[in-house]
Amino acid sequence: MSVLTAAPAVSAPLPVLGCGVTVPLVTGGEVEYAALDYAASAPALRRVWDDVAAYAPYYGSVHRGAGHLSRLSTELFENARRTVARFLDCRGDDQVVFTRSTTDSLNLLARALPAGCEVFVFETEHHAALLPWPQDRVTVLAAPRGPEAAVTALERALAARDTTAPALVCVTGASNVTGELWPVRELAATAHAHGARIVLDAAQLAPHHPVSVRELDVDWVAFSGHKLYAPFGSGVLAGRSDWLTAAEPYLAGGGASRRVVRRGDGRVEVEWHEGAARHEAGSPNVIGAYAIASACTALTEAGLDRLAEREALLVRRVREGLAEVPGVRVLSLFGDDAPRVGVLSFVVAGWNSSHLAAALSAEYGIGVRDGLFCAHPLVRTLLDGTPDTDTDCGTPDAPLNAVRVSFGAGTPAEHVDRFVTAVRELVAHGAKWRYRTENGHCVPEERS
Repeated sequence: MSVLTAAPAVSAPLPVLGCGVTVPLVTGGEVEYAALDYAASAPALRRVWDDVAAYAPYYGSVHRGAGHLSRLSTELFENARRTVARFLDCRGDDQVVFTRSTTDSLNLLARALPAGCEVFVFETEHHAALLPWPQDRVTVLAAPRGPEAAVTALERALAARDTTAPALVCVTGASNVTGELWPVRELAATAHAHGARIVLDAAQLAPHHPVSVRELDVDWVAFSGHKLYAPFGSGVLAGRSDWLTAAEPYLAGGGASRRVVRRGDGRVEVEWHEGAARHEAGSPNVIGAYAIASACTALTEAGLDRLAEREALLVRRVREGLAEVPGVRVLSLFGDDAPRVGVLSFVVAGWNSSHLAAALSAEYGIGVRDGLFCAHPLVRTLLDGTPDTDTDCGTPDAPLNAVRVSFGAGTPAEHVDRFVTAVRELVAHGAKWRYRTENGHCVPEERS
């Protein structure tokens, strides 16, 4: 009996934009699009879109206008900040700074590091968490092969410090490549035991699991709106205020400045704000902040624990389905039984991953991602360091890349079932269409 036939029932998904959209197939006809690339960008919740649309007629400048709509927009913007703080269970004196993305949030924190601060980060991180730090002060730790190994590696690295300089640990909550959950609370305890602080990259964790700053005991949390079922262009850095207040503003300009005076020598003297506004120069993305707050509210009301249980059933369906397909290898750092969110990456013997992803899209209407997922060191480690190769998409096993399937609260169970069936059919019978390489990616040949 197929595991899909015996799969347990999965509750209905949350309504998202794009549900029911049909796309053309190269083999003819149309099919409902299966969006299985949530780890890159999750579709916006219908609730979020409706909230934004309801606010749009009342759009006004923030913190600068005396008019009714300006006051309304200012109240909405600041209330969004409070909503995010509740969603993250922040401490009373924590700051919530609105940014453009997780990448922007971590670059902001990197700019706020105290002089001489050392940074510790695992090579398994997304580039957004791996690259912003001053490279002469970074210690990159090798990929651990289990949660306990991660804690041990950090313990040894911090214990080896022979300085009293400030230190920061940056760690993901859930891998954007394997989906595996990291031991954040234990890593935070280790960091604090050695006088270091810790920032959590929650881009892949916050959309799938509750994130409590207090319970995890992290110093900062960063995440993106577009992975939390909100539109593009918004993000959050939330946490302790002292380093942020002591740092020069991330951007200089209106909003960040409290007082600007021209001196007698022709220069200007600036007094900067001390709160979140210090790092929010310029006209803020009010709609983006409101959209994030709306998503936080919607997920809270739906119950993140319940959504996580539903997602675990979908993960099981995908894992068990792929296990039936010859040649499929699901990538993992911590082992097959490690808990994970709805993110899985895999390779198939005899298949170029770009070719497989292109065929899933063109012949089945399924959107996944192939490549290195902005986590090149991790994928190289998981694929045993196979060198990068530029080859035709029909060449099996040559390029260093994988296929990633990811899903969440808005994913119908039928979409993951169709994905597993499509992989099975492609591996058993091959692609029905011809493909060529264009700008490094596989694309279907045009009809003759």
